[in-house]
Amino acid sequence: MEPVAVGLVGAGPWAEMAHAPMLAAGPHTRLAGVWARRPEAAARLGVPVYARLEELFDACEAVAFCVPPAVQAELAARAARAGKALLLEKPLGDSLDSARRLADAVAESGVPSQLVLTLRYAAGTRAFLDRCREIEPFGGHAANISGSLVGDHPFATPWRLERGALLDAGPHMIDLMDAALGRITGVRAHGDPLRWAGLLLEHEGGAVSEVSLSQAAVGDLPPASVAVYGRKGAAVLDPGGDPLPRVAEEFARTVRQGGHPLDAAHGLRLQQVIEEAEAQLRTP
Repeated sequence: MEPVAVGLVGAGPWAEMAHAPMLAAGPHTRLAGVWARRPEAAARLGVPVYARLEELFDACEAVAFCVPPAVQAELAARAARAGKALLLEKPLGDSLDSARRLADAVAESGVPSQLVLTLRYAAGTRAFLDRCREIEPFGGHAANISGSLVGDHPFATPWRLERGALLDAGPHMIDLMDAALGRITGVRAHGDPLRWAGLLLEHEGGAVSEVSLSQAAVGDLPPASVAVYGRKGAAVLDPGGDPLPRVAEEFARTVRQGGHPLDAAHGLRLQQVIEEAEAQLRTP
């Protein structure tokens, strides 16, 4: 299969650490160029830098986004209308309205889309979800605790500092609970997204789960954890390995063949849960 020519929108820390090397490494994708608000940052990626977004679109058949959620929602809709397949970051947008506009643009244009929910691409996650289907699960717990909003951490960016862990780490944990225990039908939230947020999720079929989120912790912190319990045993997630090569491989297949379970419509479902939880956290 001919490598898919992918343009990259964004040149921040995550683009430099993950997206650019992932897309440039091949053999399934080729990094065709980059557009970013800061051309000097884009120049560090070692590929053609385009002054106008439309010029980037002309140079590629698919576009990957590594920008703040509000920017992604706007620019990815433009890419969809230009007929480009989309590799999207989580969350889909900065609000349910912006996420819905993007999802609508994807549906109306018919372009393929895929979300970079990195944990879902890990080999260990596939085995974990297979195990969850075997144990007749009735409950689970996920925790993602870090210090990425403390001090001069490279990911302490304005949108994360404003919205906190629920919008950043939340999609990963909510998505895994949704995949392991069934479609989420209800959410109750308490705490503070800038310190500690707790979610109680209700799932189709009666299962329940808890999600704990913080990006304000300090000290020697444990890794993220996900566990599910059922009538026939338990399943504990051990992701293992680098998931990014599989992201690129599956995206190339999505571009050529269409259809992926982690698409813009799935991202919209996650955004609905996040928005409902945020509304409860804002209520005195």
